[in-house]
Amino acid sequence: MLHRSRKREASRAAAAAPAFFRSDPSVSFQLPAKMRPLRLLLVALALAGRRVALAALSPPATPLGAQCVGSSCFSLFWAARSFSEAGDVCAGGGGHLMSVRSTVEAEAIALLLRGQSGSAWLGLRLPANVSAEPAKPLRGFHWVAGDEDTDYSNWTGHHAAAGVRGPRCVVVTHQLSWEERACDASAEGLLCEYSYPGGACAPLSLPQGASVSYLTPFGARDGDLVALPPGTTAEVLSLGASLECRARGPDGLLRWSSPLAGAWNCELQNGGCEEQCAWDDQKRPFCTCSEGKTLAAEDKRTCVSPCDVVQCQQFCIGLGVCMCEAGYELDVDGKSCKDIDDCKVNTGLCPQLCVNTMGGFECKCSPEYELVMDKCIEREMNQNCFDSQCEHDCVPLKEGYTCSCRDGFIPDPKSPHKCLMFCNKSQCPAKCDPHSGTDCDCPDGFILEEKDEANVCSDINECDSGECGKLECINTPGSYKCRCSNGSIVEDLESCKGPGTESYPKTSVSTSVPPKHGSSSEMLVAIRISTMSVLVVLGAILW
Repeated sequence: MLHRSRKREASRAAAAAPAFFRSDPSVSFQLPAKMRPLRLLLVALALAGRRVALAALSPPATPLGAQCVGSSCFSLFWAARSFSEAGDVCAGGGGHLMSVRSTVEAEAIALLLRGQSGSAWLGLRLPANVSAEPAKPLRGFHWVAGDEDTDYSNWTGHHAAAGVRGPRCVVVTHQLSWEERACDASAEGLLCEYSYPGGACAPLSLPQGASVSYLTPFGARDGDLVALPPGTTAEVLSLGASLECRARGPDGLLRWSSPLAGAWNCELQNGGCEEQCAWDDQKRPFCTCSEGKTLAAEDKRTCVSPCDVVQCQQFCIGLGVCMCEAGYELDVDGKSCKDIDDCKVNTGLCPQLCVNTMGGFECKCSPEYELVMDKCIEREMNQNCFDSQCEHDCVPLKEGYTCSCRDGFIPDPKSPHKCLMFCNKSQCPAKCDPHSGTDCDCPDGFILEEKDEANVCSDINECDSGECGKLECINTPGSYKCRCSNGSIVEDLESCKGPGTESYPKTSVSTSVPPKHGSSSEMLVAIRISTMSVLVVLGAILW
Protein backbone atom coordinates (compact mmCIF):
# COMPACT_ATOMS: atom_id res chain seq x y z
CA MET A 1 0.00 0.00 0.00
CA LEU A 2 3.05 2.25 0.32
CA HIS A 3 3.33 3.04 -3.36
CA ARG A 4 -0.35 4.10 -3.54
CA SER A 5 0.05 6.60 -0.68
CA ARG A 6 3.13 8.01 -2.39
CA LYS A 7 1.18 8.39 -5.57
CA ARG A 8 -1.64 10.27 -3.80
CA GLU A 9 0.88 12.56 -2.14
CA ALA A 10 2.50 13.29 -5.49
CA SER A 11 -0.91 14.08 -6.98
CA ARG A 12 -1.79 16.47 -4.13
CA ALA A 13 1.60 18.20 -4.45
CA ALA A 14 1.13 18.64 -8.18
CA ALA A 15 -2.35 20.08 -7.67
CA ALA A 16 -1.07 22.57 -5.08
CA ALA A 17 1.87 23.72 -7.19
CA PRO A 18 1.70 26.99 -9.21
CA ALA A 19 0.43 26.74 -12.73
CA PHE A 20 3.85 27.27 -14.30
CA PHE A 21 5.20 24.19 -12.46
CA ARG A 22 2.62 22.00 -14.25
CA SER A 23 2.56 21.06 -17.90
CA ASP A 24 -0.45 22.75 -19.49
CA PRO A 25 -0.27 23.25 -23.26
CA SER A 26 -2.97 25.93 -23.07
CA VAL A 27 -0.77 28.17 -20.91
CA SER A 28 2.15 30.06 -22.41
CA PHE A 29 4.32 31.56 -19.71
CA GLN A 30 7.88 32.84 -19.96
CA LEU A 31 10.04 32.81 -16.82
CA PRO A 32 12.47 35.64 -16.21
CA ALA A 33 15.99 34.86 -17.36
CA LYS A 34 17.24 34.62 -13.75
CA MET A 35 14.68 31.92 -12.95
CA ARG A 36 15.40 29.65 -15.96
CA PRO A 37 18.03 27.59 -14.06
CA LEU A 38 15.39 27.03 -11.38
CA ARG A 39 12.99 25.78 -14.04
CA LEU A 40 15.55 23.31 -15.34
CA LEU A 41 16.07 22.04 -11.80
CA LEU A 42 12.32 21.58 -11.34
CA VAL A 43 12.05 19.72 -14.63
CA ALA A 44 14.89 17.42 -13.60
CA LEU A 45 13.19 16.75 -10.27
CA ALA A 46 9.90 16.01 -12.05
CA LEU A 47 11.58 13.52 -14.39
CA ALA A 48 13.28 11.84 -11.43
CA GLY A 49 9.93 11.59 -9.68
CA ARG A 50 8.42 9.99 -12.79
CA ARG A 51 11.20 7.38 -12.90
CA VAL A 52 10.53 6.56 -9.25
CA ALA A 53 6.80 6.16 -10.01
CA LEU A 54 7.54 3.88 -12.99
CA ALA A 55 9.91 1.82 -10.85
CA ALA A 56 7.15 1.38 -8.29
CA LEU A 57 4.90 0.00 -11.07
CA SER A 58 7.51 -2.39 -12.52
CA PRO A 59 6.43 -6.05 -12.47
CA PRO A 60 7.37 -8.18 -9.47
CA ALA A 61 10.55 -10.25 -9.85
CA THR A 62 8.64 -13.50 -10.13
CA PRO A 63 4.96 -14.37 -10.43
CA LEU A 64 3.25 -16.02 -7.51
CA GLY A 65 2.46 -19.08 -9.62
CA ALA A 66 2.44 -20.36 -13.20
CA GLN A 67 0.72 -23.03 -15.29
CA CYS A 68 1.51 -24.13 -18.86
CA VAL A 69 -0.97 -26.00 -21.07
CA GLY A 70 0.03 -26.87 -24.63
CA SER A 71 1.39 -23.76 -26.31
CA SER A 72 0.05 -21.32 -23.68
CA CYS A 73 1.28 -20.35 -20.22
CA PHE A 74 -0.56 -18.46 -17.45
CA SER A 75 0.87 -16.65 -14.44
CA LEU A 76 -0.48 -14.91 -11.34
CA PHE A 77 1.14 -11.73 -10.04
CA TRP A 78 -0.06 -10.69 -6.60
CA ALA A 79 0.31 -6.91 -6.53
CA ALA A 80 -2.29 -4.15 -6.45
CA ARG A 81 -2.69 -2.55 -9.87
CA SER A 82 -5.30 -0.81 -12.01
CA PHE A 83 -6.40 -2.49 -15.24
CA SER A 84 -3.99 -0.53 -17.46
CA GLU A 85 -1.11 -1.02 -15.01
CA ALA A 86 -1.84 -4.75 -14.92
CA GLY A 87 -1.66 -4.86 -18.71
CA ASP A 88 1.78 -3.24 -18.58
CA VAL A 89 2.97 -5.91 -16.15
CA CYS A 90 1.90 -8.69 -18.54
CA ALA A 91 3.42 -6.90 -21.53
CA GLY A 92 6.74 -6.74 -19.68
CA GLY A 93 6.92 -10.54 -19.89
CA GLY A 94 5.75 -10.70 -23.50
CA GLY A 95 2.08 -11.45 -22.79
CA HIS A 96 -1.28 -9.85 -22.10
CA LEU A 97 -4.04 -10.07 -19.50
CA MET A 98 -5.56 -13.52 -19.51
CA SER A 99 -8.47 -14.65 -21.71
CA VAL A 100 -10.71 -17.40 -20.35
CA ARG A 101 -12.43 -19.01 -23.33
CA SER A 102 -12.84 -22.59 -22.06
CA THR A 103 -12.90 -24.71 -18.93
CA VAL A 104 -9.19 -25.49 -19.47
CA GLU A 105 -8.25 -21.87 -18.73
CA ALA A 106 -10.78 -21.79 -15.87
CA GLU A 107 -9.10 -24.81 -14.27
CA ALA A 108 -5.72 -23.10 -14.63
CA ILE A 109 -7.12 -20.07 -12.74
CA ALA A 110 -8.46 -22.35 -10.01
CA LEU A 111 -4.96 -23.74 -9.47
CA LEU A 112 -3.32 -20.31 -9.53
CA LEU A 113 -5.78 -18.70 -7.10
CA ARG A 114 -5.77 -21.61 -4.67
CA GLY A 115 -5.22 -20.27 -1.15
CA GLN A 116 -5.48 -16.61 -2.20
CA SER A 117 -8.08 -14.20 -0.83
CA GLY A 118 -8.91 -11.37 -3.17
CA SER A 119 -9.48 -10.74 -6.87
CA ALA A 120 -7.30 -10.56 -9.98
CA TRP A 121 -7.74 -8.76 -13.29
CA LEU A 122 -8.78 -10.69 -16.40
CA GLY A 123 -8.22 -9.38 -19.92
CA LEU A 124 -11.88 -8.41 -20.33
CA ARG A 125 -13.13 -4.82 -20.67
CA LEU A 126 -16.11 -2.87 -21.97
CA PRO A 127 -14.97 -0.49 -24.72
CA ALA A 128 -15.53 3.21 -24.11
CA ASN A 129 -18.95 4.59 -25.08
CA VAL A 130 -20.34 1.07 -25.51
CA SER A 131 -23.37 -0.16 -23.59
CA ALA A 132 -23.39 -3.49 -21.81
CA GLU A 133 -25.46 -6.28 -23.41
CA PRO A 134 -26.54 -8.71 -20.66
CA ALA A 135 -27.93 -11.22 -23.18
CA LYS A 136 -24.49 -11.97 -24.64
CA PRO A 137 -22.11 -14.48 -23.01
CA LEU A 138 -19.59 -11.69 -22.35
CA ARG A 139 -22.26 -8.99 -21.84
CA GLY A 140 -20.75 -6.85 -24.59
CA PHE A 141 -17.26 -6.94 -23.05
CA HIS A 142 -14.25 -7.70 -25.29
CA TRP A 143 -10.99 -9.50 -24.64
CA VAL A 144 -7.89 -7.36 -24.85
CA ALA A 145 -7.18 -9.07 -28.19
CA GLY A 146 -10.28 -7.27 -29.54
CA ASP A 147 -12.73 -10.19 -29.97
CA GLU A 148 -15.52 -11.58 -27.81
CA ASP A 149 -15.27 -15.31 -28.64
CA THR A 150 -15.74 -17.69 -25.72
CA ASP A 151 -17.18 -21.06 -24.74
CA TYR A 152 -17.09 -20.20 -21.05
CA SER A 153 -18.24 -17.48 -18.66
CA ASN A 154 -18.86 -17.36 -14.91
CA TRP A 155 -20.55 -14.09 -14.07
CA THR A 156 -21.99 -13.37 -10.63
CA GLY A 157 -25.73 -12.77 -10.44
CA HIS A 158 -25.32 -9.00 -10.02
CA HIS A 159 -24.23 -6.87 -12.93
CA ALA A 160 -24.47 -3.26 -14.00
CA ALA A 161 -27.76 -2.15 -15.51
CA ALA A 162 -28.07 -2.17 -19.29
CA GLY A 163 -27.47 1.18 -20.94
CA VAL A 164 -24.92 2.40 -18.42
CA ARG A 165 -21.85 3.69 -20.24
CA GLY A 166 -18.33 3.94 -18.92
CA PRO A 167 -14.97 2.17 -18.82
CA ARG A 168 -15.55 -1.08 -16.93
CA CYS A 169 -13.31 -4.12 -16.68
CA VAL A 170 -13.59 -7.58 -15.10
CA VAL A 171 -11.91 -9.32 -12.17
CA VAL A 172 -12.11 -12.95 -11.09
CA THR A 173 -12.56 -13.51 -7.36
CA HIS A 174 -11.00 -16.23 -5.25
CA GLN A 175 -14.42 -17.95 -5.51
CA LEU A 176 -13.72 -18.03 -9.31
CA SER A 177 -16.70 -15.78 -10.16
CA TRP A 178 -16.48 -12.85 -12.56
CA GLU A 179 -17.31 -9.33 -11.42
CA GLU A 180 -17.42 -5.97 -13.18
CA ARG A 181 -15.22 -3.22 -11.78
CA ALA A 182 -14.17 0.27 -12.78
CA CYS A 183 -11.02 0.01 -14.90
CA ASP A 184 -9.20 2.69 -12.88
CA ALA A 185 -9.93 0.84 -9.63
CA SER A 186 -7.43 -1.55 -8.11
CA ALA A 187 -7.38 -5.35 -7.80
CA GLU A 188 -5.17 -7.41 -5.52
CA GLY A 189 -3.65 -9.39 -8.38
CA LEU A 190 -3.53 -9.90 -12.12
CA LEU A 191 -3.52 -12.93 -14.43
CA CYS A 192 -1.27 -12.94 -17.50
CA GLU A 193 -1.30 -15.14 -20.58
CA TYR A 194 1.67 -15.94 -22.84
CA SER A 195 1.39 -17.66 -26.20
CA TYR A 196 4.10 -19.85 -27.78
CA PRO A 197 2.77 -21.13 -31.13
CA GLY A 198 6.07 -22.88 -31.88
CA GLY A 199 5.47 -25.37 -29.06
CA ALA A 200 7.32 -26.09 -25.87
CA CYS A 201 9.97 -28.40 -24.41
CA ALA A 202 9.05 -31.37 -22.26
CA PRO A 203 10.46 -31.48 -18.72
CA LEU A 204 13.96 -32.91 -18.40
CA SER A 205 14.33 -36.61 -17.66
CA LEU A 206 16.34 -36.49 -14.44
CA PRO A 207 18.37 -39.32 -12.93
CA GLN A 208 17.40 -40.48 -9.47
CA GLY A 209 18.24 -37.95 -6.75
CA ALA A 210 18.65 -34.96 -9.12
CA SER A 211 16.45 -31.87 -9.05
CA VAL A 212 15.95 -29.02 -11.53
CA SER A 213 15.00 -25.36 -11.31
CA TYR A 214 13.29 -23.80 -14.34
CA LEU A 215 13.15 -20.08 -15.11
CA THR A 216 10.59 -19.10 -17.77
CA PRO A 217 10.87 -16.02 -20.01
CA PHE A 218 8.08 -14.35 -18.01
CA GLY A 219 9.94 -14.78 -14.72
CA ALA A 220 8.32 -17.89 -13.22
CA ARG A 221 10.60 -20.19 -11.23
CA ASP A 222 9.08 -23.63 -10.96
CA GLY A 223 10.27 -27.22 -11.03
CA ASP A 224 6.87 -28.80 -11.71
CA LEU A 225 5.75 -27.25 -15.02
CA VAL A 226 4.52 -29.87 -17.50
CA ALA A 227 5.57 -27.77 -20.52
CA LEU A 228 8.43 -25.31 -20.77
CA PRO A 229 8.21 -22.46 -23.33
CA PRO A 230 11.16 -21.51 -25.57
CA GLY A 231 13.67 -19.36 -23.75
CA THR A 232 13.23 -21.28 -20.48
CA THR A 233 16.49 -22.08 -18.67
CA ALA A 234 17.04 -25.18 -16.55
CA GLU A 235 19.61 -25.48 -13.77
CA VAL A 236 20.60 -28.96 -12.58
CA LEU A 237 23.20 -28.08 -9.98
CA SER A 238 23.98 -31.63 -8.87
CA LEU A 239 25.04 -32.50 -12.44
CA GLY A 240 26.64 -29.16 -13.26
CA ALA A 241 24.32 -28.55 -16.22
CA SER A 242 22.75 -25.29 -17.36
CA LEU A 243 20.43 -25.77 -20.33
CA GLU A 244 17.99 -23.75 -22.41
CA CYS A 245 14.86 -24.68 -24.37
CA ARG A 246 15.44 -23.45 -27.92
CA ALA A 247 15.09 -24.43 -31.56
CA ARG A 248 17.86 -26.78 -32.61
CA GLY A 249 18.73 -28.63 -35.81
CA PRO A 250 17.54 -28.23 -39.40
CA ASP A 251 13.98 -29.19 -38.45
CA GLY A 252 13.71 -26.22 -36.06
CA LEU A 253 12.16 -28.31 -33.29
CA LEU A 254 12.50 -27.17 -29.69
CA ARG A 255 15.07 -29.12 -27.68
CA TRP A 256 17.14 -28.67 -24.56
CA SER A 257 20.52 -27.33 -25.51
CA SER A 258 23.59 -25.70 -24.04
CA PRO A 259 25.29 -22.50 -25.21
CA LEU A 260 28.61 -24.30 -24.74
CA ALA A 261 29.85 -26.78 -27.35
CA GLY A 262 30.29 -30.40 -26.39
CA ALA A 263 28.41 -32.86 -24.20
CA TRP A 264 27.15 -32.22 -20.69
CA ASN A 265 26.68 -34.95 -18.05
CA CYS A 266 25.78 -38.18 -19.88
CA GLU A 267 23.22 -39.04 -17.19
CA LEU A 268 21.08 -36.06 -18.26
CA GLN A 269 19.35 -36.33 -21.66
CA ASN A 270 22.24 -38.44 -23.02
CA GLY A 271 24.50 -35.42 -22.60
CA GLY A 272 22.71 -33.72 -25.49
CA CYS A 273 24.43 -36.09 -27.93
CA GLU A 274 22.54 -37.08 -31.04
CA GLU A 275 24.04 -40.58 -30.92
CA GLN A 276 26.42 -41.85 -28.20
CA CYS A 277 27.63 -40.10 -25.04
CA ALA A 278 30.80 -41.38 -23.38
CA TRP A 279 33.38 -40.42 -20.74
CA ASP A 280 37.10 -39.90 -21.27
CA ASP A 281 39.88 -40.90 -18.88
CA GLN A 282 39.40 -37.71 -16.87
CA LYS A 283 35.65 -38.34 -16.45
CA ARG A 284 34.71 -35.65 -18.96
CA PRO A 285 31.69 -36.33 -21.20
CA PHE A 286 31.99 -36.28 -24.98
CA CYS A 287 29.84 -37.27 -27.97
CA THR A 288 30.63 -39.86 -30.63
CA CYS A 289 29.03 -40.69 -33.99
CA SER A 290 28.58 -43.85 -36.01
CA GLU A 291 30.89 -44.73 -38.90
CA GLY A 292 30.70 -42.31 -41.81
CA LYS A 293 29.52 -39.36 -39.70
CA THR A 294 31.35 -36.62 -37.81
CA LEU A 295 30.44 -34.17 -35.05
CA ALA A 296 29.17 -30.79 -36.19
CA ALA A 297 31.67 -28.03 -35.42
CA GLU A 298 28.92 -25.74 -34.09
CA ASP A 299 27.89 -27.77 -31.05
CA LYS A 300 30.02 -30.95 -31.00
CA ARG A 301 26.84 -32.88 -30.23
CA THR A 302 25.09 -33.26 -33.58
CA CYS A 303 26.24 -35.97 -36.01
CA VAL A 304 26.49 -34.99 -39.67
CA SER A 305 27.35 -36.95 -42.80
CA PRO A 306 29.60 -35.62 -45.56
CA CYS A 307 26.48 -34.96 -47.63
CA ASP A 308 25.04 -32.83 -44.82
CA VAL A 309 28.16 -30.68 -44.95
CA VAL A 310 28.33 -30.37 -48.74
CA GLN A 311 24.60 -29.56 -49.15
CA CYS A 312 24.20 -30.62 -52.78
CA GLN A 313 21.38 -28.98 -54.72
CA GLN A 314 19.97 -32.26 -56.06
CA PHE A 315 21.73 -35.54 -55.16
CA CYS A 316 24.66 -36.56 -52.99
CA ILE A 317 26.41 -39.92 -52.99
CA GLY A 318 29.34 -41.49 -51.23
CA LEU A 319 31.62 -39.19 -49.28
CA GLY A 320 29.92 -35.97 -50.28
CA VAL A 321 29.95 -36.17 -54.10
CA CYS A 322 27.18 -34.12 -55.74
CA MET A 323 25.25 -35.34 -58.77
CA CYS A 324 22.44 -33.92 -60.92
CA GLU A 325 19.30 -35.25 -62.55
CA ALA A 326 19.14 -36.09 -66.25
CA GLY A 327 19.08 -32.87 -68.24
CA TYR A 328 21.32 -31.04 -65.73
CA GLU A 329 25.05 -30.84 -65.17
CA LEU A 330 27.15 -29.93 -62.14
CA ASP A 331 28.12 -26.27 -61.92
CA VAL A 332 31.62 -24.98 -61.16
CA ASP A 333 30.93 -24.87 -57.40
CA GLY A 334 30.53 -28.64 -57.34
CA LYS A 335 27.13 -28.38 -55.59
CA SER A 336 24.70 -26.54 -57.83
CA CYS A 337 23.10 -27.99 -60.96
CA LYS A 338 22.59 -26.03 -64.16
CA ASP A 339 20.40 -26.91 -67.11
CA ILE A 340 21.87 -28.54 -70.22
CA ASP A 341 20.71 -27.07 -73.52
CA ASP A 342 19.71 -30.40 -75.05
CA CYS A 343 18.88 -28.81 -78.40
CA LYS A 344 22.46 -27.57 -78.80
CA VAL A 345 24.22 -30.62 -77.36
CA ASN A 346 22.20 -33.20 -79.30
CA THR A 347 21.23 -32.13 -82.79
CA GLY A 348 18.44 -33.97 -84.54
CA LEU A 349 16.32 -34.50 -81.44
CA CYS A 350 13.24 -33.10 -83.17
CA PRO A 351 11.98 -33.36 -86.75
CA GLN A 352 11.64 -29.59 -87.11
CA LEU A 353 11.88 -27.24 -84.10
CA CYS A 354 13.58 -27.98 -80.74
CA VAL A 355 12.81 -25.83 -77.68
CA ASN A 356 15.02 -26.22 -74.62
CA THR A 357 13.31 -26.52 -71.20
CA MET A 358 14.64 -26.84 -67.66
CA GLY A 359 15.99 -30.37 -67.48
CA GLY A 360 14.67 -31.38 -70.91
CA PHE A 361 13.43 -30.22 -74.29
CA GLU A 362 10.22 -29.93 -76.28
CA CYS A 363 9.63 -30.65 -79.96
CA LYS A 364 7.44 -28.34 -82.01
CA CYS A 365 6.45 -28.07 -85.66
CA SER A 366 6.03 -25.27 -88.14
CA PRO A 367 2.55 -23.65 -88.29
CA GLU A 368 1.44 -25.78 -91.24
CA TYR A 369 2.42 -29.00 -89.49
CA GLU A 370 1.27 -30.93 -86.43
CA LEU A 371 3.34 -33.10 -84.09
CA VAL A 372 2.04 -36.67 -84.27
CA MET A 373 4.02 -39.50 -82.63
CA ASP A 374 7.27 -37.50 -82.67
CA LYS A 375 6.76 -36.60 -86.31
CA CYS A 376 5.67 -33.39 -87.99
CA ILE A 377 2.70 -34.18 -90.22
CA GLU A 378 1.01 -31.76 -92.59
CA ARG A 379 -2.24 -30.56 -91.08
CA GLU A 380 -4.23 -31.60 -94.15
CA MET A 381 -2.66 -35.05 -94.05
CA ASN A 382 -3.45 -35.42 -90.37
CA GLN A 383 -7.16 -35.08 -91.21
CA ASN A 384 -7.00 -38.63 -92.61
CA CYS A 385 -6.90 -40.06 -89.08
CA PHE A 386 -10.14 -38.45 -87.95
CA ASP A 387 -12.26 -41.34 -89.21
CA SER A 388 -9.74 -44.12 -88.61
CA GLN A 389 -10.67 -47.39 -86.92
CA CYS A 390 -7.23 -47.93 -85.36
CA GLU A 391 -7.45 -49.60 -81.98
CA HIS A 392 -4.29 -47.81 -80.76
CA ASP A 393 -2.52 -45.14 -82.83
CA CYS A 394 -3.05 -43.78 -86.29
CA VAL A 395 -0.21 -42.62 -88.57
CA PRO A 396 -1.46 -40.34 -91.35
CA LEU A 397 -0.14 -40.83 -94.85
CA LYS A 398 -0.44 -38.69 -97.95
CA GLU A 399 -3.17 -41.01 -99.05
CA GLY A 400 -5.03 -42.58 -96.16
CA TYR A 401 -3.41 -43.80 -92.98
CA THR A 402 -1.83 -46.80 -91.31
CA CYS A 403 -2.36 -48.17 -87.82
CA SER A 404 0.36 -48.76 -85.24
CA CYS A 405 0.36 -50.45 -81.87
CA ARG A 406 1.81 -49.40 -78.56
CA ASP A 407 4.62 -51.17 -76.69
CA GLY A 408 3.78 -54.77 -75.85
CA PHE A 409 1.38 -55.14 -78.83
CA ILE A 410 1.65 -56.02 -82.53
CA PRO A 411 -0.85 -55.55 -85.38
CA ASP A 412 -3.28 -58.42 -85.80
CA PRO A 413 -2.39 -60.14 -89.12
CA LYS A 414 -6.08 -60.87 -89.73
CA SER A 415 -7.27 -57.36 -88.75
CA PRO A 416 -4.44 -54.78 -89.17
CA HIS A 417 -6.45 -52.06 -87.41
CA LYS A 418 -6.48 -54.16 -84.21
CA CYS A 419 -3.60 -54.94 -81.86
CA LEU A 420 -2.64 -58.21 -80.20
CA MET A 421 -0.65 -58.62 -77.05
CA PHE A 422 2.88 -59.70 -77.88
CA CYS A 423 5.74 -61.20 -75.93
CA ASN A 424 8.97 -62.32 -77.57
CA LYS A 425 10.35 -63.92 -74.42
CA SER A 426 9.47 -66.95 -72.36
CA GLN A 427 8.02 -64.68 -69.67
CA CYS A 428 6.57 -61.14 -69.73
CA PRO A 429 4.66 -58.97 -67.25
CA ALA A 430 0.91 -59.41 -67.46
CA LYS A 431 -1.34 -56.54 -68.58
CA CYS A 432 -3.48 -55.92 -65.48
CA ASP A 433 -6.18 -53.44 -64.55
CA PRO A 434 -4.26 -50.52 -62.92
CA HIS A 435 -7.10 -49.97 -60.45
CA SER A 436 -7.72 -53.51 -59.17
CA GLY A 437 -4.41 -55.11 -60.13
CA THR A 438 -6.19 -58.46 -60.49
CA ASP A 439 -7.93 -58.38 -63.88
CA CYS A 440 -4.97 -59.51 -65.99
CA ASP A 441 -4.56 -60.63 -69.64
CA CYS A 442 -1.84 -62.59 -71.43
CA PRO A 443 -1.00 -63.07 -75.13
CA ASP A 444 -2.13 -66.20 -76.94
CA GLY A 445 0.15 -69.11 -76.13
CA PHE A 446 0.90 -67.80 -72.61
CA ILE A 447 -0.56 -68.65 -69.23
CA LEU A 448 -1.06 -66.28 -66.27
CA GLU A 449 1.07 -67.11 -63.21
CA GLU A 450 2.09 -65.38 -59.99
CA LYS A 451 5.81 -65.24 -59.27
CA ASP A 452 7.50 -63.19 -56.55
CA GLU A 453 4.14 -61.52 -55.76
CA ALA A 454 3.82 -60.32 -59.36
CA ASN A 455 1.50 -61.40 -62.19
CA VAL A 456 3.45 -62.70 -65.18
CA CYS A 457 2.64 -64.38 -68.49
CA SER A 458 4.62 -67.61 -68.98
CA ASP A 459 5.01 -69.31 -72.36
CA ILE A 460 3.11 -72.58 -72.91
CA ASN A 461 5.38 -75.31 -74.32
CA GLU A 462 3.19 -76.81 -77.08
CA CYS A 463 5.84 -79.44 -77.80
CA ASP A 464 4.90 -81.18 -74.55
CA SER A 465 1.45 -81.85 -76.07
CA GLY A 466 2.81 -83.55 -79.18
CA GLU A 467 1.65 -80.84 -81.60
CA CYS A 468 4.16 -82.03 -84.28
CA GLY A 469 3.51 -85.76 -83.90
CA LYS A 470 6.69 -87.74 -84.63
CA LEU A 471 8.33 -84.75 -86.23
CA GLU A 472 10.81 -82.54 -84.42
CA CYS A 473 9.00 -79.82 -82.47
CA ILE A 474 10.55 -76.37 -81.87
CA ASN A 475 8.92 -74.30 -79.12
CA THR A 476 8.78 -70.52 -79.64
CA PRO A 477 7.38 -67.72 -77.38
CA GLY A 478 3.62 -68.02 -77.70
CA SER A 479 3.73 -70.67 -80.48
CA TYR A 480 5.71 -73.60 -81.95
CA LYS A 481 7.19 -74.87 -85.26
CA CYS A 482 7.59 -78.31 -86.82
CA ARG A 483 10.57 -79.60 -88.83
CA CYS A 484 9.36 -81.72 -91.76
CA SER A 485 11.15 -84.82 -93.10
CA ASN A 486 12.61 -82.73 -95.93
CA GLY A 487 14.16 -80.34 -93.38
CA SER A 488 11.75 -77.46 -93.91
CA ILE A 489 10.34 -75.67 -90.84
CA VAL A 490 6.62 -74.93 -90.87
CA GLU A 491 4.09 -73.41 -88.50
CA ASP A 492 2.17 -76.65 -87.87
CA LEU A 493 2.03 -80.34 -88.78
CA GLU A 494 -0.52 -79.89 -91.59
CA SER A 495 1.93 -77.68 -93.48
CA CYS A 496 4.27 -80.66 -93.93
CA LYS A 497 1.75 -82.40 -96.31
CA GLY A 498 2.60 -81.92 -99.93
CA PRO A 499 4.59 -83.38 -102.82
CA GLY A 500 7.72 -85.11 -101.63
CA THR A 501 6.77 -85.00 -97.99
CA GLU A 502 5.58 -87.68 -95.60
CA SER A 503 2.60 -87.05 -93.34
CA TYR A 504 2.72 -88.31 -89.80
CA PRO A 505 -0.27 -88.65 -87.50
CA LYS A 506 -0.31 -86.51 -84.40
CA THR A 507 0.92 -88.38 -81.33
CA SER A 508 -1.98 -89.49 -79.11
CA VAL A 509 -1.98 -88.57 -75.47
CA SER A 510 -3.13 -92.17 -74.64
CA THR A 511 -0.58 -94.49 -73.06
CA SER A 512 -2.01 -97.65 -74.69
CA VAL A 513 -0.09 -99.13 -77.65
CA PRO A 514 -2.06 -100.57 -80.61
CA PRO A 515 -1.38 -104.31 -81.40
CA LYS A 516 0.98 -105.13 -84.21
CA HIS A 517 -1.36 -107.92 -85.63
CA GLY A 518 -5.08 -108.64 -85.52
CA SER A 519 -8.15 -106.50 -85.60
CA SER A 520 -9.53 -104.42 -82.82
CA SER A 521 -12.61 -106.72 -82.45
CA GLU A 522 -10.42 -109.77 -81.81
CA MET A 523 -8.50 -107.83 -79.22
CA LEU A 524 -11.76 -106.86 -77.50
CA VAL A 525 -12.88 -110.53 -77.27
CA ALA A 526 -9.51 -111.51 -75.77
CA ILE A 527 -9.76 -108.80 -73.17
CA ARG A 528 -13.24 -109.94 -72.15
CA ILE A 529 -12.14 -113.60 -71.78
CA SER A 530 -9.14 -112.59 -69.68
CA THR A 531 -11.30 -110.47 -67.40
CA MET A 532 -13.81 -113.33 -66.84
CA SER A 533 -10.97 -115.74 -66.02
CA VAL A 534 -9.57 -113.40 -63.40
CA LEU A 535 -12.99 -113.00 -61.78
CA VAL A 536 -13.54 -116.82 -61.63
CA VAL A 537 -10.15 -117.43 -60.02
CA LEU A 538 -10.71 -114.61 -57.50
CA GLY A 539 -14.14 -116.04 -56.56
CA ALA A 540 -12.67 -119.50 -55.98
CA ILE A 541 -9.99 -118.13 -53.71
CA LEU A 542 -12.51 -116.20 -51.63
CA TRP A 543 -14.78 -119.27 -51.33
